[in-house]
This record gives sequence, C-alpha cells and structure tokens, in this order.
Amino acid sequence: MKENESDKIRKMVRDRYAQAAAGGPCGCLSEPANSCCGASTKIADSMNQVMGYSNKDLNSIVEGANLGLGCGNPTAIGNLKQGEIVLDLGSGGGFDCFLAAKKVGDKGRVIGVDMTPEMLIRARENAVKMGTALILE
Repeated sequence: MKENESDKIRKMVRDRYAQAAAGGPCGCLSEPANSCCGASTKIADSMNQVMGYSNKDLNSIVEGANLGLGCGNPTAIGNLKQGEIVLDLGSGGGFDCFLAAKKVGDKGRVIGVDMTPEMLIRARENAVKMGTALILE
C-alpha cells in the first residue's frame, strides 16, 4: 500500500521533533537563531521571555524541559486556577505542563500529549527530575 501524503507529513514531523528531543539539529534550514537549529539555551530563553515567560518561570523548570520549540505561552493567557484540568497538545519536553502543574496545584491535573515517542521519553524523564506526577500520553 502506498504511503499517503498525511502519513508522509506526520513522519516528517515526528522525525524532526525526535531529533530535537535528542538534542540534535532537526533538519531545518533557517537561521541559527531558530532554537530547533541548535541555538543556545540563552537564545531560547530570550525567545520565551518575548512570549511572556518570566525568569521565575524559566528558572523553575528542570533543564531539558524547555526546548524553545513553543509558539506561545498558554499558561500566561489561560488564567489557570487551582483544581483545574489542563490538556497540553504537543507537550514536547513538558515545559508548559510543569508550569501549568504549579498553577493548578495538587487538586488539579495536567495531561501532556505528544505524537513523538522521543519527546514523551524526555518529558517523563523531566517529570521524574521535577518530582511531578504528570500524565504523558
């Protein structure tokens, strides 16, 4: 059976994010300032500050969770409250999940979903480092 176009795209995305999860370049051709292409943590942190993450946010999460691959700051605009349930689609290394977990507290719940097995492995490792019980699918 011939691979259809959506399967090809899905595989390309998985491969790219698998490389990013492993800490390697992910095959992009843009300028080096793109964190996916090997930018430093300092550049990723600067980009995240522009998206509204505070230094406190950035420093409160274990190294390796913030891969600089996000496209916004859902925890800042979500107005999360204690006890709420959060679903993070495309959760990557777990960065936003960990920030959300702090906001929803012990009575809340955070579920991270990612289609890349390597990202889930990384997020689970980060959850152990954080001492957090997150659900990662």
